Amino acid sequence: MTHTLGFPRVGLRRELKKAQESYWAGNSTREALLAVGRELRARHWEQQKQAGIDLLPVGDFAWYDHVLTTSLLLGNVPARHQNNDGSVDIDTLFRIGRGRAPTGEPAAAAEMTKWFNTNYHYIVPEFSKGQQFRLTWTQLLEEVDEALALGHKIKPVLLGPVTYLWLGKVKGEPFDRLTLLKDILPVYQHVLAELAKRGIEWVQIDEPALVLELPQAWLDAFKPAYDALAGQVKLLLTTYFEGVTPNLDTIIALPVQGLHVDLIHGKDDVAELHQRLPVDWLLSAGLINGRNVWRADLTEKYAQINAIVGKRALWVASSCSLLHSPIDLSVETRLDTEVKSWFAFALQKCGELALLRDALNSGETAALEEWSAPIQARRHSRRVHNAAVEKRLAAITAQDSQRENPYEVRAEAQRARFKLPAWPTTTIGSFPQTTEIRGLRLDFKKGNLDANHYRTGIAEHIKQAIIEQERLGLDVLVHGEAERNDMVEYFGEHLDGFVFTQNGWVQSYGSRCVKPPVVIGDISRPAPITVEWAKYAQSLTDKPVKGMLTGPVTILCWSFPREDVTRETIAKQIALALRDEVADLEAAGIGIIQIDEPALREGLPLRRSDWDAYLEWGVEAFRINAAVAKDETQIHTHMCYCEFNDIMDSIAALDADVITIETSRSDMELLESFEAFDYPNEIGPGVYDIHSPNVPSVEWIEALLKKAAQRIPAQRLWVNPDCGLKTRGWPETRAALANMVKAAHNLRQAK
Repeated sequence: MTHTLGFPRVGLRRELKKAQESYWAGNSTREALLAVGRELRARHWEQQKQAGIDLLPVGDFAWYDHVLTTSLLLGNVPARHQNNDGSVDIDTLFRIGRGRAPTGEPAAAAEMTKWFNTNYHYIVPEFSKGQQFRLTWTQLLEEVDEALALGHKIKPVLLGPVTYLWLGKVKGEPFDRLTLLKDILPVYQHVLAELAKRGIEWVQIDEPALVLELPQAWLDAFKPAYDALAGQVKLLLTTYFEGVTPNLDTIIALPVQGLHVDLIHGKDDVAELHQRLPVDWLLSAGLINGRNVWRADLTEKYAQINAIVGKRALWVASSCSLLHSPIDLSVETRLDTEVKSWFAFALQKCGELALLRDALNSGETAALEEWSAPIQARRHSRRVHNAAVEKRLAAITAQDSQRENPYEVRAEAQRARFKLPAWPTTTIGSFPQTTEIRGLRLDFKKGNLDANHYRTGIAEHIKQAIIEQERLGLDVLVHGEAERNDMVEYFGEHLDGFVFTQNGWVQSYGSRCVKPPVVIGDISRPAPITVEWAKYAQSLTDKPVKGMLTGPVTILCWSFPREDVTRETIAKQIALALRDEVADLEAAGIGIIQIDEPALREGLPLRRSDWDAYLEWGVEAFRINAAVAKDETQIHTHMCYCEFNDIMDSIAALDADVITIETSRSDMELLESFEAFDYPNEIGPGVYDIHSPNVPSVEWIEALLKKAAQRIPAQRLWVNPDCGLKTRGWPETRAALANMVKAAHNLRQAK
């Protein structure tokens, strides 16, 4: 039998995004929004069924995020977002995600963080001591009724209780959140009883925490939890993103009726699983990659699983929810035939499952061979292999990742060259992307504007950005990135080895969707990418202008990678391509070059024991990218997240001359790890949160900088915002930067 663990929610034309944003802007009614959701669910169930899925997921749809939906189901609403009468509605859900009180006043949004090691973000549940839970949001039951009324054969999907607690954070007085397990189980029992009443046979209960290296107390919590949930319906215990073998002893002791394993990202052996699982359990084999865009070699999948056909109940499935994959390849009209034949999006993946099911049931494999032919032919394609790149990669030596001299020597050369004041001020790179700038790029893309007019327009925006920065009195300037749509897409478009889709949207969070580039082959740089605009910007001012690059690990993490080489290989190929860009920027007179690596931490493997290997090549890729620079060229990097403590060694090993980081929301606490580690190079702790339109006062910024100077010597501190200013408007940008520059001036005077 075939099933999927979930399906993309946004709709082929991003209908959900448009409906959400229209509703938030007050341009449409709640009824209109709910109708769009109903229509998308009905369409997606029907599409999966037509593609050959036997058992449809219900409960995978979410108005913002499925973890947030689970919080509402359990009645877990932060006090600041609660209705006075304790009721819960769709507006409650949006208030938690977007940061509003019921009065309409701003109230801090709940924290958002990465869903395991994917590029999807979930809303972090908040827990407090003595908290009460009750069934308050019946979206799942309503959607089950909806699907049953349409005559579908379905499997409801629930996020399991232990993983739900694991994903949350304690607010207020510290306590062990695992103690809340006994309080949430009655709500789960209630939901399962309601599903049993509706004649549901199987429920998919997601416990992806079971692939992690969990503390023993958490592993021990599974048995009592599932003892409490047993007996009402059959439970398919569902894991993904890694293998289950390390925690298999815990799993096989649970009173469930089936187990789903991710056979793409895990290293589990099918024969061993079959041997160790209770004989009456169903095995759901996650054989089709739910988080990439590649067509599967179904002959390989068949060989992997065929030995246990007929020996136990077996379902074939996607490795994880198809949420992480675009919806439909058939609407891509601009990909050439060869490349298109290598891909499969969510609907095509459903078709792959049906082909696999039929072959496993009949023993006839001709259809699998036919389907797999293009992906097998790809192995020899000229589009994939570039001998020059492979040769250059093989020739890398230790010397290639070393700067000429250590930081102390470089810092002297840089001080002599730039003569910057104490507390130097700069920004992270982008300036507001106005409707005018976006319109200019769109007109050019659509062919309504020729290249000359486009370039004149972009040059004008760059000139304005330089004028604004000089007027504000910033010390190190940027060109503002008017020509860039997205920090990864822009580089992907200028490197060989990448392709782009028209509609390959995947949800990042809420209504935000991203369209990742796809790495299809060896990566190289046919021509300089950023040099011309950086050189132009530098010609307009005597102050240094930073060159701006996105680092190799970030480009890798925010793209769909190849599956035929390691991530390390891809990262180092990108690093070599961008190394040439650094050399060209330097030759063009650009003295400060920033290489952004916001994704370095989020690329970490799920298991701690795999971290060192990843960090080793991630750091090496950055250094290969940067080390071509001369001593007097200052290399900056930027990172935005809040957990540095556990990777501090690697951050120092990048050996960037200056690192700028996001610290304003954590009130400079982040600097504790830099202080404890005795971080040797220069650092720019972000002094205000660009995600908020609020303008920070001069006093506020000064106070933060003084706090920073208690931890890091003032002569090594820079002054900058948290992140790029792309999403802000000019009025608040001017006001905030003026206050930031004033604060730096005040500190210089006070010395």
